[in-house]
Amino acid sequence: MLVKIYGSAIHGVSAQTITIEVNVDTSGVGYHLVGLPDNAIKESSYRISAALKNVGYKIPGKKITINMAPADLRKEGSAYDLSIALGILAASGQITAENIGEYIIMGELSLDGGLLPIKGVLPIAIKAREEGFKGIILPKQNIREAAIVDQLEVYGIENIKEVIDFFNEGIPLERTTIDTRKEFQEKINFFSTDFSEVKGQETAKRTMEVAAAGGHNIILIGPPGSGKTMLAKRVPSILPPLTLKEALETTKIHSVAGKIGTETSLMTVRPFRSPHHTISDVALVGGGSYPQPGEISLAHNGVLFLDEMPEFKRTVLEVMRQPLEDREVTISRAKFTVNYPASFMLVASMNPSPSGYFPDDPNNTSSQFEMQRYMNKLSGPLLDRIDIHIEVQKVEFDQLTDKRKGEKSEEIRARVLKAREIQSNRYQDSEIHYNAQMGPKEIEKYCELDDASQSLIKTAMEKLNLSARAYDRILKVARTIADLELQERLNAAHISEAIQYRSLDREFWNV
Repeated sequence: MLVKIYGSAIHGVSAQTITIEVNVDTSGVGYHLVGLPDNAIKESSYRISAALKNVGYKIPGKKITINMAPADLRKEGSAYDLSIALGILAASGQITAENIGEYIIMGELSLDGGLLPIKGVLPIAIKAREEGFKGIILPKQNIREAAIVDQLEVYGIENIKEVIDFFNEGIPLERTTIDTRKEFQEKINFFSTDFSEVKGQETAKRTMEVAAAGGHNIILIGPPGSGKTMLAKRVPSILPPLTLKEALETTKIHSVAGKIGTETSLMTVRPFRSPHHTISDVALVGGGSYPQPGEISLAHNGVLFLDEMPEFKRTVLEVMRQPLEDREVTISRAKFTVNYPASFMLVASMNPSPSGYFPDDPNNTSSQFEMQRYMNKLSGPLLDRIDIHIEVQKVEFDQLTDKRKGEKSEEIRARVLKAREIQSNRYQDSEIHYNAQMGPKEIEKYCELDDASQSLIKTAMEKLNLSARAYDRILKVARTIADLELQERLNAAHISEAIQYRSLDREFWNV
């Protein structure tokens, strides 16, 4: 008897429906699994055998042929255990399952018949709805993630016996439903950190506000303990809240990577990723034998924080250059290509020198050669892609002991939202969403300079020996400063402030 069951395979951040054909006949004895399964799927026969035995069923001693179509697409992982087990039971006549083809069925079996969670549930559920499946049957730990997809029946099970009874005896399963919009709105403004907790650093706070308002990449330069990490961790609290579309995009990526908690349905806060400086190229940008999203994709629609940036391997930093421009990562293999989104705000920090102090600080013990070697760890092309370079001075004792609270993230965020609203209206007829994404055409159109501004930036270009890309960055940042001040045209004050945010271009750093 031949039975068809449907599962799903993840490709990038999308899913593809897999047809699992199970044929049982009496012409011999054997277990044949075809369709490019990986080792985890090949080993499923042992898990299935033990699980079925422990719930009162068995793999029949007949010839079992299982084909996973399309046969030329490689399948991986243990998530097909449940669908294969049900296919064997239905094809061997141990259960009746006339409507089994109406559902996507996925889950990893433990030896006692219990179900373990799987990865990539959200894209699987979205694909199931697109292709007209009635519902999806999954491990109970994954149901909240799948239930955010409406117009799809979502059933969570703890043991294979439950789904056997559902198909064989008509015992209903408990359906899970979630009011996605309500849950999204309830959690959208929850943050565990706030800018009011940062003592002093008013200039740095202003800079972070500008960076957040325009989506600009930023690097913080300062001695240890000056508050660079503290400032960086609070950036998500002043960024505009995620839209529902952005939340779905972000959740899909984290779902594929297996980073969604069992109590989480939809990510409501912009991600903040802070990889250690020992990270490899592949872990940062994504890839591997079976490509997985890297840290820059996990930071999509959020913040990627690189603490002590010069300590990262140069090769790791250089692979970020293209994603910073294109806002996506393309991973190519001989037989396929995978695209992962990577539209993130880069926040980096570094010490001014190997000793940790600025060159003019009496405590600085680094030689000129040591400082040159330290600065050379960051290439010019990479620094050109970072719009804002800002020096963070150490906090004075009086500021540190001041009992007064600083400005709250909520107040800063309100100004950022106004600036972002101006940008949304400005770019409503294009694919651009904020100033950092402007190209040459938009810069020419929206960053017109008067004579005073033209003269000022010309002087800066000549004295600081700035590149053409740095020139564009200054204009983009100036545009954001003008938006924060609700001004339509750029003036010399905007240009002057933007130039001040190019610290690493100054002669002071060319040691």
